[in-house]
Amino acid sequence: MVTLEVEFIVAASCACQGIWLRRVLEEVKYSQQGPIMLFCDNNLAIKLSKNSVLHGKSKHIDTRFHFLLDLTKDGTVQLVYCKSEEQIADILTKPLKAETFLKLIALLGMRSSVN
Repeated sequence: MVTLEVEFIVAASCACQGIWLRRVLEEVKYSQQGPIMLFCDNNLAIKLSKNSVLHGKSKHIDTRFHFLLDLTKDGTVQLVYCKSEEQIADILTKPLKAETFLKLIALLGMRSSVN
């Protein structure tokens, strides 16, 4: 249950940052069409963002993070499943095996000098 809570809180925080960034871009006359896409590797957190009926699993999450439900319902934010192996942010936050590191480097459009 701790993973669900952490993933949900992080998704809510990312939604805030995404909305802020969208507003900054609108100030410089660049508008984004469609929802802000947030990639998450926790299916339960994605389900919770769409359906608050999972009360037993979410009662420990502070109510201030539940605005994510409203953002997904009105189409401002969309949580999309992404396999853990394809989480590009992991390259910045976790120690990785060489194979995974090289794969994520390629996904970033970079080359490694390790080869």
